[in-house]
Amino acid sequence: MYRRFEQWIDIFREAPTETPPNKVLAFYIYYLKQVWPSFATLLVVGLIGALIEVALFRYLSRIIDMAQGTPNVHFFSDNALELTWMVVVALVLRPIFIGLHDLLVHQAISPGMTSLIRWQNHNYVLKQSMNFFHSDFAGRIAQRIMQTGNSLRDSAVAAVDALWHVLIYAISALVLFAEADWRLMIPLILWIIAYVISLYYFVPRVKERSVVSSDARSKLMGRIVDGYSNIATLKLFAHTSMEQQYARDAISEQTEKTQLASRVITAMDFAITTINGLLIVGTTGLALWLWTQSLISVGAIALATGLVIRIVNMSGWIMWVVNGIFENIGMVQDGLQTIAQPVSVTDKKGAPRLKVDRGNVRFEDVHFHYPKGDSIIEGLTLDIRPGEKIGLIGPSGAGKSTLVNLLLRLYDLPSGRILIDGQDIADVTQESLREQIGLITQDTSLLHRSILDNLRYGKPNATEEQVWEAVRKARADDFLPLLSDSEGRRGFDAHVGERGVKLSGGQRQRISIARVLLKNAPILIMDEATSALDSEVEAAIQESLETLMKGKTVIAIAHRLSTIAKMDRLVVLQKGKVVEIGSHTELLAQQGLYARLWHHQTGGFVGMD
Repeated sequence: MYRRFEQWIDIFREAPTETPPNKVLAFYIYYLKQVWPSFATLLVVGLIGALIEVALFRYLSRIIDMAQGTPNVHFFSDNALELTWMVVVALVLRPIFIGLHDLLVHQAISPGMTSLIRWQNHNYVLKQSMNFFHSDFAGRIAQRIMQTGNSLRDSAVAAVDALWHVLIYAISALVLFAEADWRLMIPLILWIIAYVISLYYFVPRVKERSVVSSDARSKLMGRIVDGYSNIATLKLFAHTSMEQQYARDAISEQTEKTQLASRVITAMDFAITTINGLLIVGTTGLALWLWTQSLISVGAIALATGLVIRIVNMSGWIMWVVNGIFENIGMVQDGLQTIAQPVSVTDKKGAPRLKVDRGNVRFEDVHFHYPKGDSIIEGLTLDIRPGEKIGLIGPSGAGKSTLVNLLLRLYDLPSGRILIDGQDIADVTQESLREQIGLITQDTSLLHRSILDNLRYGKPNATEEQVWEAVRKARADDFLPLLSDSEGRRGFDAHVGERGVKLSGGQRQRISIARVLLKNAPILIMDEATSALDSEVEAAIQESLETLMKGKTVIAIAHRLSTIAKMDRLVVLQKGKVVEIGSHTELLAQQGLYARLWHHQTGGFVGMD
């Protein structure tokens, strides 16, 4: 039975649209529509459950009146049928519907809907451009993904539960009071008006301050995670006190915003408690007066008093529920700032996969600038022949890494085109584009998973023999078998820590090279590929790199010019433009920028045959 409810919601279903709505109400409807059968059932079960609760108070009144009007010895025999029905409602129907309610909430909706929201939001955020992730804390993005699912689910379930309790208790109480004496309705009607006015005044203020509090909480999480992620920098620069102050400011701000939100909650609690006291005193006093006038029975007094106390208790619950609903709505609204941002780099509808037969790469009149930044690439045109090895050279900020990012389509071009074998990369799928490009970077980042998982990122279906061959070629076989982690896993099973922090820079780079060897893509980009290696290891794997480059179109970036001097052509960039192009010998002969860079690095002592 549990499993049937647990499998009711398909948590991995496809999102109905590419982009989630960026308005709160539309965002709620977007997800509630996907799980509407479970919520429709919850509404029906909640209705019946609320009616049963009200019926129990009605039974209390009937039992008192029956006890007064029936001789003791005949009480059970004269009222057997009605008493039996009361027993069935209390011992059979009530547990059944409470159990159904709990199964729906705790087995179906609570885990299922939350996971569905997180899955779809995570998938959507993964499609965002690099600029999206560079503009925010990773911790804050992750927290908003996690909290939005919880908050949306909690507020939706609470709203359904509160809806029926408010409507059924209020309407049933009014009907039952009217049956006894219409005047009993007066305190309840006045209370309902005062209660609604209180909620109308306080709830929007709770929501407004909850949004501010949630944003401060996300900011705090982002700062803490940022510190943990860069713990090596924190330790090396001995700035623990600075980091503490950085977090202290965020904690202080978050505490202040939470206290401001709590002020409204405290004031609302006091106001609701005051009008609840007036309801109890007014209804009980009026019921006693009506009884002294012989206008209602003792059972009616018990009904009115018991039902009013129940309504008062429920009103306190409703107050916290409504407060929770709008606090959660505030968190959802905060999450929307991250989750519902439009994806800036998207595939065209029906975009085909990139097919690379030769490996020709052509940049045509490319212009590019980062958002709110100066121009980086200006009118660049460059044709890289199939199988050609070129080196990109230039001072910092010349646009070398930007050109690589554009080839990988991490950003879209405002002007110009990039073609691979005659296919505009803007017209093909991003996945197929990046499948055809191998990349070795200076700042190698590994996933906090096993060595084998990191290696197979290059080729998920690689055999153990293929993995070992790549490891040997990358000269990583000398240290991999010796690795271990805190949980006793060794070799390929050892986990490398966040971003690979448990490994040295050279070890990370050799694993990165092995990963690209496994991928074996027709286009290869090397961005300072050997910068983290010592001279002995660099010389040892140079042959492997030359093997890796055979038959591929290669773009290499290096600040150490000696590492790329043997490339087929060298392309010198300055301020986003190609200023020189040619072989090492040709560029030295031109006595231009390349020659100055070469002589500056070598001091005139390193020659080239």
